[in-house]
Amino acid sequence: MATAYAPGLTLDQHLASHGALTGATLYAFATGTAQALAAIHASGVVHRDVKPQNVILTPAGPRVLDFGIAHAADGTSVTRTGVMTGTPGWISPEHYRTGTAGPGGDMFAWGTLVAYAATGRLTFGTGAPDVVAYRVMSEEPDLNGLPDELREPLAKALAKNPAERISAEEAAQLCALLLTRQGTQVLGTAAEPEPTQIIDCLTTAWNLPSMEDPAWSLPAPSKRRRALVAATVTAIAITAASGGIVVYSSDDPADVNLTSGHASPSTPSTEMSAPISASGTTAAGTPAVSPSAPAVDPRTTRIPKDPLAGVANPAYTRSGDETQPLADEWSASTIAGSPEEHDVEKAIRERMTSMLATKDMDFMKPTITFNQRAQTVIVTGGPVRQLPESYQEVFRRAGEMAACSALAHRLKNDPATWPYGRFAIYWKTSDLDAAALGYGEATDGCISETAGQWHGDEAAMATAGIPSSDKAEIRVADVTVKAIVATWNANTTETNDDPIALTDGISLGFDPIENAAYVWTDDPNSRFTSHASQSNLRGTVEEAVCRKLTLEFHSNRNWQYTRWAVAVYDAYTGTRQFIGSGTCPS
Repeated sequence: MATAYAPGLTLDQHLASHGALTGATLYAFATGTAQALAAIHASGVVHRDVKPQNVILTPAGPRVLDFGIAHAADGTSVTRTGVMTGTPGWISPEHYRTGTAGPGGDMFAWGTLVAYAATGRLTFGTGAPDVVAYRVMSEEPDLNGLPDELREPLAKALAKNPAERISAEEAAQLCALLLTRQGTQVLGTAAEPEPTQIIDCLTTAWNLPSMEDPAWSLPAPSKRRRALVAATVTAIAITAASGGIVVYSSDDPADVNLTSGHASPSTPSTEMSAPISASGTTAAGTPAVSPSAPAVDPRTTRIPKDPLAGVANPAYTRSGDETQPLADEWSASTIAGSPEEHDVEKAIRERMTSMLATKDMDFMKPTITFNQRAQTVIVTGGPVRQLPESYQEVFRRAGEMAACSALAHRLKNDPATWPYGRFAIYWKTSDLDAAALGYGEATDGCISETAGQWHGDEAAMATAGIPSSDKAEIRVADVTVKAIVATWNANTTETNDDPIALTDGISLGFDPIENAAYVWTDDPNSRFTSHASQSNLRGTVEEAVCRKLTLEFHSNRNWQYTRWAVAVYDAYTGTRQFIGSGTCPS
């Protein structure tokens, strides 16, 4: 049997070095180990050797290991008949009496385990194995020193009669509730809504001293090179700030201008205008601008295109490393610890929420964690059942952009101390597992450009094709399409040998991730095949789109769209062909 490598100390090693677990970490330990046993029991397996040496405290939470004497819950044994299995002090009363080993035996050991984690003492003391066995079968456990709230589930787990013990699933749910209360007390009134998944509670509360693991090694610093990562990496600049964004100032001409900002999503609306599919990130409405508003538009910022240019010895040493994320990088990541990590976490989460909101996708709450050894910031979504794959793709793109821009700013500001330059996007397939969706580096640039020119792509156009619930986007899409059609038809005279009239064969939608308006045709006859017709359409779209986007940009301080792209349908290949893209002058 092969299992994933789990870095960290075992529980007994941790207690010897750092003392007993306390506070929310103790509740997270109880929750995580109960959840692990619940998963084991649900698979029809009994562990039979739950003890401190078989629980590793990884950076992501406790892990139950070592199934060397496990057996099936139906009684199928993998050990010799007549041999007592288990470790004295961690064996249940019924196993001492009859050799029975079922899920209740694991829960008895779990009660002892959590009590040991909280106090550093064995609940039935130490001594000769027969003395310990007598205490287990006839005496009450020593639960002195335990938090009052934990006494009830542990007392139920340590009942002499296995039929009276709490199940692993019940224990996990009860401890998760206690853990959530702990988190609420720590965070106070500003706390986010209570997590609905046990793993979310555990990840938030888990807090252990950092440790060096010899199995990890960072690549030696090498000459920086511009590497293309496998994932498509684009981003919108944002820096964490209370209630909005901070404008990043840069005198570097290589930096890229990009509109951005934190906007509150508008109330979802069912207002749609077929065939327009408008989507994006900004809030509806135009808030009043006070006379004291700053002269600099807070939506405009600069993303450092090459944040480590000229830096001799940056703390981030993996620049140019194209290695894909390792399987255990996600599970070994931890929640934000330092103030700088909290700032980046907030920046990524707020930017992603803003981008996803007008797609009605803001239910996909991102979790941001940090793996310092891998120098990677990890953005995780899910699990959400029966979710279209296109939604995961939007989540990936939003996560890559938000993480890339936030890290680029931090690398530019603190190159000597900030160690994170890579990012990876994961989607949870279950509460305990996740699959990588994409990855990249903030040192590779965050904007999709070719020779300094922004360009559209298929992934972004697919995002633009998802309908929006934002009233401002729907309104702008409607009037822009009408303007395109009117301008085109007015310029198509009857003297043309084959006039191409636009009616309902054109669509417009917004990509909130790169702040772009996409226009595309669905003409089944592929009439836009000639160079002349494509050139005319490109010019018509650019003129109409940029006029409307610029007007909205100056009248609506929540508006962020400044780019455009146009594609035509090719019936011969069954695909759309991009014929133009660019950035509107401000």
